[in-house]
Amino acid sequence: MANKIYPSADAALKGIVADGQSLAVGGFGVCGIPEALIDALHDSGVKDLTCISNNAGIDGFGLGKLLETRQIKKMVASYVGENKEFERQYLAGELELEFTPQGTLAEKLRAGGAGIPAFFTKTGVGTQVAEGKELREFDGETYVMERSLVPDVALVKADVADKSGNLRFRLTARNFNPAAAMAGKVCIVEVEKIVEVGELAPDDIHLPGIYVHRIVLNATPEKRIEKRTVTSNKGD
Repeated sequence: MANKIYPSADAALKGIVADGQSLAVGGFGVCGIPEALIDALHDSGVKDLTCISNNAGIDGFGLGKLLETRQIKKMVASYVGENKEFERQYLAGELELEFTPQGTLAEKLRAGGAGIPAFFTKTGVGTQVAEGKELREFDGETYVMERSLVPDVALVKADVADKSGNLRFRLTARNFNPAAAMAGKVCIVEVEKIVEVGELAPDDIHLPGIYVHRIVLNATPEKRIEKRTVTSNKGD
């Protein structure tokens, strides 16, 4: 069995990432972000990247760091509302955006990982999302064809990996991570704990190790969380 464990995030990316690549990056908001791998990608200096992710992080965290250094030329995302630098670059024409409905984005990754080149969906029909895409009628309803995504590299966050790369995710931090891992031609995963093969019960494995090529330990991630802030009503 080939050794999948690398001593650092920098080492895990070495020989894999390059200018002009497409990358699928797991995470939803600030949950389930492969923080160490994004930092290593930032430090590598690779540029002209197409990043596929639910959102573009926030200013100064996650993919937001790569936006600040202009390493991303295009985003394929479903939500971009929490990053002022993203907004500035997009409105200035400095950043390309392929806006994709969230469920469609998840299916484009899942289908890519399953070897399905395209699929039809009703989502987006009659909107800008469908412009330039093939439309077809099934049972009297119009559907738009969406091409699946098979990115060059997937950067993923999981809770636990065994040495074969079998992964267990934690609660909502699973989000887009399994789909991104399956879709990427090369998958690099950041985990908080590594265990021996056999320590994970089969029913506790969320993603089999066949999809995982490299593993790096990040036992103490920053792991930001989103909090709801409310203002009390003085009249109550």
